[in-house]
Amino acid sequence: MQKIILSDTSCLILMDRIGELELLHKLFRQITVTPEIAEEFKEKLPNWVKIEATSNKTYQKILEASLDKGEASAIAYAIEHPDCLLIIDDFKGRKYAEQLGIQITGTLGIIVQAKLSGTIKSVKPVLEKIKETNFRISAELELEMLRKAQEDKGLN
Repeated sequence: MQKIILSDTSCLILMDRIGELELLHKLFRQITVTPEIAEEFKEKLPNWVKIEATSNKTYQKILEASLDKGEASAIAYAIEHPDCLLIIDDFKGRKYAEQLGIQITGTLGIIVQAKLSGTIKSVKPVLEKIKETNFRISAELELEMLRKAQEDKGLN
């Protein structure tokens, strides 16, 4: 069975803002989001994005005490689908997901994966576009991303 790729809102917003939303389609063919995430995104989603609600709202309500609705719904959905990879950037949401044993990655991890799979030639142009947004990325994280993408040659 194919793994479910579930995206939180931040990944969709950032990838859309830098003109790279289609990269998710190229990498995964289909992405799943919850209705709450679709609502937070506020834009029309491409037809390769599947909207599916969590069936047990109890998990979601408990998580909403500490997280926003999108993150809470994503984690609740991932709990119900053990074959799920959750794309989540929020630090607090990532910690909750990790503690619950959910497999996670972030938007930057997806970009590195795109490079390593040959979907894109380099992460550097994508990183430059990200730096023009309000998405926060530390110098250390940028270097780590370049190292993982095998683009750190010549960097100190």
